[in-house]
Amino acid sequence: MTRKFALVTGASAGIGAAFARLLASHGYDVGLTARRADRLEALAEEIRRRYAVEALTLAADLARPEASAQILDHLAAQGRRVDVLINNAGYGVAGGYGEVAWPEHATFIQVMVTAPCELAHRVLPGMVERRFGRIVNVASLAGLIPGSPGAALYGASKAFLVKFSQALHLEVAADGVHVSALCPGMTYSEFHDVNGSREQMSATIPPWMWMNAEAVAAAGYAGMEANHAVCIPGGPNKAAAALVKLIPENLALALMGRGAPRRRAG
Repeated sequence: MTRKFALVTGASAGIGAAFARLLASHGYDVGLTARRADRLEALAEEIRRRYAVEALTLAADLARPEASAQILDHLAAQGRRVDVLINNAGYGVAGGYGEVAWPEHATFIQVMVTAPCELAHRVLPGMVERRFGRIVNVASLAGLIPGSPGAALYGASKAFLVKFSQALHLEVAADGVHVSALCPGMTYSEFHDVNGSREQMSATIPPWMWMNAEAVAAAGYAGMEANHAVCIPGGPNKAAAALVKLIPENLALALMGRGAPRRRAG
């Protein structure tokens, strides 16, 4: 119980699992949460065996409004307080905005915006009191560039996380708490399999623009420790984020419209 404790959401695969392993390798006990209990327990067992730290699991669905409080109550009941929060859980919804039923959009906002904000709000006072804390909100390059058709809420939710992280970074910088938005670009994970865009992405995005989850997590960890308000991993992603600031907004928007045809549900 003397080791610091890190909570990772969306920990069952991809960037979340990579973050969990990396934090464990740096001596953190970890709490792993996602919807798939079997995946979580398999990862927890691997982490316990490889890194000799405690790994707790809790299957939870952040689409449920009560889930954030339940996760933290479960940890508190086991005597754990959160020193590091990795808000990684997320997914994409394919289809034009008006073609997708509102309840699906509402669930998306709950997972992508409300849950990370609530978790940060609940753990922040303890971090400030202890004068140590780390919060990484896994955003996206999509939050730094113009909106893409067929992903109206995805880019918007990631832009929200960027602005939220920047503001929180400034609020608690003097309190020993680091807050960072991690903005990866194309990452090899299950994300595009889940939202049905794997074939399209593989056909249109060149291999040199992709990163693996381990490299993204490593960049995020370094940015967290350096207390960078925004961390953009990978040279191509940094270049894209810089370029979009240099060209006229109307031109950038037109390029997004040409390069990302609207996906329809079904």
